[in-house]
Amino acid sequence: MTRRGGRALFAWGALALALAVLSGSVLPVSPAAAADDPGTVGVATRPAGADGRPDGRTRLTYTADPGQSITDQVLVGNTGTQRQDFTVYATDAYNGGDGAFSLLATAEKPTQLGAWVRFDDGSDRLQFALDPQEVRLITFTMQLPADATPGDHAGGLVASVLEQGQQVSLDRRVATPIYARVSGELQPRLNISSFDVAYAGDWWNPFGGSVKILYTVDNPGNVALAANLTMAANTWFGIPATEPQGGSIPILLPGNSATYTFELSGVGQWVYLDPGITMQPFVDSPDAAQLLNVSPVTRDSILIAVPWLVLILILIIVALVVFFRWRRKHDEARAREWIAYTEQQAAAAALEKVTVGSAAGKADDS
Repeated sequence: MTRRGGRALFAWGALALALAVLSGSVLPVSPAAAADDPGTVGVATRPAGADGRPDGRTRLTYTADPGQSITDQVLVGNTGTQRQDFTVYATDAYNGGDGAFSLLATAEKPTQLGAWVRFDDGSDRLQFALDPQEVRLITFTMQLPADATPGDHAGGLVASVLEQGQQVSLDRRVATPIYARVSGELQPRLNISSFDVAYAGDWWNPFGGSVKILYTVDNPGNVALAANLTMAANTWFGIPATEPQGGSIPILLPGNSATYTFELSGVGQWVYLDPGITMQPFVDSPDAAQLLNVSPVTRDSILIAVPWLVLILILIIVALVVFFRWRRKHDEARAREWIAYTEQQAAAAALEKVTVGSAAGKADDS
């Protein structure tokens, strides 16, 4: 594509949805956000239709048989203000520990989908320079191996610009994700391999705490799946401790796992809690033909949430009851002792009176 044609097409660059790859992670950004200083360095990619113009796709999605060949094209543009050297190549995708869609580092050699892509000259990498606001149409072919395993394979078509700094060089990478489903037996499923829960809240507020949930999801099947989540917690006799709360996880690729956190709020300190998760996996694809029914997954755990304020009040009440009972018994014992003492004194006084009277009578007789 000529520079004039590139400038005519540059208007799409400001609207293009790309995935910025920094340190191996792929994040959705606009082309202008592909660099710290968009006025100096800028990279954009966008899938293109047969007419060489953007066709509305935000990713490349294919369904094919083993051994089949697929040809497609993307636009790569320079949205910066200086001439830039581009490297375009395909690589494999994976999920980071937090579930983020990520691509192999530039130096790592792809072994799956990224290794299936070739450009018009038969190479696996293209290198060229673009002037500011210039756009180039890139045609590539993905040749599926004859022994490609059934299910989903993922990667990305990367446009890279190496920005030279005074001390370090920064690899600016923008990628368009590629999802290829190979025909055959599909096994769509997710597992929750770990589910850890902990209670958090103020000791003086027995009704305003939360349950912090740390859980790990595995994809042991061969279909890339996202999932919607429902978190809930019950207490004694299955009574709900809070309203169910929803969430979601992004696409998890086959053979990958990721760990997520969730905070279930508004959970009181009911001593016994049964927090749980219901996960409904689904195929997140713009191609309706790739959608599948997937069985839901559930997991729960038992949690003890001590109501410290209530416990302290109970201990205070028990202590007061014990104290007053002890005080009453003590007072009753002292009262009995006093009565016995007064009775003893009265008896001694009466005996003394009798003794004195008897001695006085004897004195009168004599």
